[in-house]
Amino acid sequence: MQPIEYHANNKRIVKNTIILYIRMAFTMAVQLYTSRIVLAALGVSDYGVYNVVGGIVTMFAFLNSAMTTSTQRYITYELGKKNPQRLKQVFATSMQIHFLIALVVIVLAESVGIWFLKEKMIIAPDRANAAMWVFQLSVITVVVAIMSFPYNAAIIAHEKMSAFAYISVLEVSLKLAAVYFVLYAGCDKLILYAILIASIQLLLRCVYSVYCKRHFAETRMYLKRDKILFKEMLSFAGWNLWGNFAAVLFTQGQNMLLNVFFGPVVNAARGIAVQVQGAVLQFAGNFQMAVTPQITKTYANNEIDEMHSLILRGCKFTFYLLFIVSLPILLETGTILEIWLKDVPEYTVVFLRIILVTAMLDATAGPLMNAVAATGRVKAYQTIVGGILLVIVPISYVVLRFGGAPWSVFIVHFVVCCAAYVVRLVMVKKMIGLSIRRFVMEVALKVFCVTFLSLVLVMLVKNVLYDFTYKWIAMVLISILISSLSCFVFGLSKGERFFVLKRIPFFRNKV
Repeated sequence: MQPIEYHANNKRIVKNTIILYIRMAFTMAVQLYTSRIVLAALGVSDYGVYNVVGGIVTMFAFLNSAMTTSTQRYITYELGKKNPQRLKQVFATSMQIHFLIALVVIVLAESVGIWFLKEKMIIAPDRANAAMWVFQLSVITVVVAIMSFPYNAAIIAHEKMSAFAYISVLEVSLKLAAVYFVLYAGCDKLILYAILIASIQLLLRCVYSVYCKRHFAETRMYLKRDKILFKEMLSFAGWNLWGNFAAVLFTQGQNMLLNVFFGPVVNAARGIAVQVQGAVLQFAGNFQMAVTPQITKTYANNEIDEMHSLILRGCKFTFYLLFIVSLPILLETGTILEIWLKDVPEYTVVFLRIILVTAMLDATAGPLMNAVAATGRVKAYQTIVGGILLVIVPISYVVLRFGGAPWSVFIVHFVVCCAAYVVRLVMVKKMIGLSIRRFVMEVALKVFCVTFLSLVLVMLVKNVLYDFTYKWIAMVLISILISSLSCFVFGLSKGERFFVLKRIPFFRNKV
């Protein structure tokens, strides 16, 4: 294979990825530390209450997730087509639709959400008032976030990742300051924490708006309504709703099942595991955020071969990035959690391990889903894949009803995700002509070889290495080194290795 061409798109992807990783290094450290302080400030029970009550509102926000995907796709597509007037209309239409979605979320939350909170949730009577405060403030937080998403989509579509990074750093810094304020406050800490989080979200909405209006002409006031575009974007979002509904159902649905069957302490264990998962997924998310606009723009320019190459590299690199970070966590889960939290809720270790393995599988499907979104033809894909994912919650309910352990719901999730992945590959082949054989040869086989070799070598070292106080630190470093070398030597093509070495100053003049 020839070395990867140094054209502007590849350089932009590399630059944006580096910016996003610098952002991630800071935000991940702050988020993980913040989680520890939040747990200490609120306590296990109140932390579980915040997690599950806020999750009710998040469940209704799945309507917005579908529209966000639609906004991102249409803005990026029009940028690829270089049509400024159409771009302005797309943004204005997306703001109109997001406003309607915010109203729908408010109605659902204040009716169905409150009913579920009062009638179905297991919450101590003395915390019922605090739970209602958390619920209402979570509604405000989600509604403000909904109205911010079009601006977020514009920043990503324009590939202005430095701005995105700065705003993210501001967000986590404010949340850390809020947690410290809560820690030393004398009032109800749970209510105060919810108030501060809602206030931070409102401030961020203003920051996004000001930045975009100064830098992107299409985000300035434009009141003309395009009924055809409105219906087109809404239709695209509507079919994406299946996939997003399934995602919310099996995440928040599992959370609620765990609450109903086992109580809020198990919700706290899941909340911590999901927090770590979210931090780890940033490694893949940052890369995919840099690649996704290019996938859409290559499709808009009818560069299908380049699009296929971006998809395959995206799937492969996504797994490698997650694997390098996840392997040491999987090996030393208990030790890492004890050092981080000190008081680790029961089931947290097993929850985290299963969730991370599932995340590595599911995240690699991101480029496939982005490719489908780029085409605009999402009806069949979302109907079928979303339908498969929707079975996770009923199967989990049956398993728990027959005496299944709390971790069994995550096993169900993993098995169903495996089936959905196969279906995705078949459908993407039909839609954009991506060869399944090429995917197996360039992605699946290399991923398997890297995983198998890394696990064998790491376990050999762990068994040979004698026990000492800081053995876990040695194993973390060794596993990162082994997995990184395995990915580089066995997971990359000759051209990809050349490309990586050319980005390292020491090797730049030697390859």
